[in-house]
Amino acid sequence: MVVVPLRLHLSFTSLPRQAPRSPLGLMLPSHAPRSFFSSANKPATALGPPDKDAILNGTPPANSAGEDSVALPAGLRRELMPRHVAIIMDGNRRWARMRGLPVGSGYEAGARAFRRMVGLCCNWGIRVLTVFAFSSDNWFRPKVKKVQLNALWEILFSTFLVETDFLMRLFERGLRDELQHLMSAGVRISIIGDVSKLLKPLQILLADAMETTINNSRLHLIIAVNYSGQNDIVQACQKLAVKVKDGLIEPEEINEFLVERELETNCTDFPHPDLLIRTSGEIRISNFLLWQLAYTELYFAHSLWPDFGEDEFREAVCSFQRRQRRYGGQKS
Repeated sequence: MVVVPLRLHLSFTSLPRQAPRSPLGLMLPSHAPRSFFSSANKPATALGPPDKDAILNGTPPANSAGEDSVALPAGLRRELMPRHVAIIMDGNRRWARMRGLPVGSGYEAGARAFRRMVGLCCNWGIRVLTVFAFSSDNWFRPKVKKVQLNALWEILFSTFLVETDFLMRLFERGLRDELQHLMSAGVRISIIGDVSKLLKPLQILLADAMETTINNSRLHLIIAVNYSGQNDIVQACQKLAVKVKDGLIEPEEINEFLVERELETNCTDFPHPDLLIRTSGEIRISNFLLWQLAYTELYFAHSLWPDFGEDEFREAVCSFQRRQRRYGGQKS
């Protein structure tokens, strides 16, 4: 898993052929027509988790009002749209190598795909989008055999550190430039993962982005940075252990609901993704949202992330809408 630099343009219209570019080669932001965001700051309808009967009967969750202003692509049904979509954005480096381009070009192309995805989620009425931007496991790359020469290890590891530092700084620059557009679009930002290892200026910027957008309700964008699904469960158990030690709860009172309240996804009313998408043909979840994906529908696309656009997303959602979700219940 690799970082996709956050570079959003939320007008949801086609980009001009010769849009201005920054010195880094990324698309510079342009102001979106206000009409797209006219309902951006309307309060969201309270949509708690569906009750058990509704789940077992396969009743789809209702989306909030005011989402019918944008027509859905043919074949999609609004009443069956997933409320929470999670994406493992994989394939940026391979995309660049296949074209003989620098790795950075793959990240930039991935940023454009990410920008498209945020726009599509806003327009299609999806409530939560969680993206795996950087895994805690990435700090341990590249993996080489111990029998290899130390000099080779030093070269590879130094290259990795330079690339990681570049990506983090690119992520910081993109978020700083686009924060106002996210506000205008009604997008709320939350960060999950251990941000303590990030550069201090980036930590401050992320905290500011979360505070600035906390009242937005059109789309909840959750960015997993330095995140581990295993660590998420461990830290939740540690918090519960402290509560037991302090006499706040009894061990026998611990259940799945108390665990879930301590997970990092407690920032959203919809912590369980309805649909997980992974690009690049890989068929695994790579330590992402391990608890939260218990009943999630999985979709593995062959497209590399930079090539994953509206048509590919529509096909993923169509596949989701054709499935009968049972949540452990029996088919009626």
